[in-house]
Amino acid sequence: MNNVLTYDGSFNGFLTTVFTIYAHKIKSPIIQPESQVQNQLFGEAHTVITEHDKAERVLKKLQELTSKNDFYDLYRAFLSEIIGIENTLFEYCRTTFENNKAPFGDYGNSTVLKISQAAKMVGREKHRMEAFIRFHLIDGDVYYANCEPDFNVLPLISSHFKNRYADQKWIIYDLKRDFGISYDLEKVEEITIKFDDPIAKRGVTNKLAGQESRFRESENNYRDLWNQYFKSVNIESRKNMKLHLQHVPKRYWKYLSEKID
Repeated sequence: MNNVLTYDGSFNGFLTTVFTIYAHKIKSPIIQPESQVQNQLFGEAHTVITEHDKAERVLKKLQELTSKNDFYDLYRAFLSEIIGIENTLFEYCRTTFENNKAPFGDYGNSTVLKISQAAKMVGREKHRMEAFIRFHLIDGDVYYANCEPDFNVLPLISSHFKNRYADQKWIIYDLKRDFGISYDLEKVEEITIKFDDPIAKRGVTNKLAGQESRFRESENNYRDLWNQYFKSVNIESRKNMKLHLQHVPKRYWKYLSEKID
């Protein structure tokens, strides 16, 4: 009989779940985030409450037994949100703990291969977001950007934007997952925004948290200059739309300044 363990979807929640499985010697575990819970006809369900101390113990053990790159792959694979990825990651943890070493580079192991493939997909999406995110200046001298990444990459791109725009306040908001990251010139924090109209979330000119946000004149001028530059280098006779789409997938166009007009 399977034992279903549900958790809050966070990485600490997953690590707490791993701790719980070992602490209570739970057999045949199936780990599911609350957002993906499915009815189990044959099995008992357990809700795991995230506990930092328990998560930290599992984290420390994993970091002792894996290289920095291997652990980073585990984390990126987790952020893929692929259905069932938690169970693949748990199998990796189980093998690592039982053998007192990680199955490094064993791509004949289906678990290792799945994690590597998921990590690579997330890595590619991370780089795309770093390249394609465009900010717009809104009231309060805060730069704002919407995005809808295929994978949950906001935790991976915060350092890039903090270093690149260290002297600016900014918000990057993931519309698909309804959370964002905010930088206040000192630190990056996770935030959520209460939009008056969920349908209007896709534009920076809609109302945020009950107050109207609008482009500043300087931002409009900036967009005009950017569009002029884009059009001047994008000579019609030299345009290669197939190549352009390859480097800038069409699903990202709505977030690029040069594609607005």
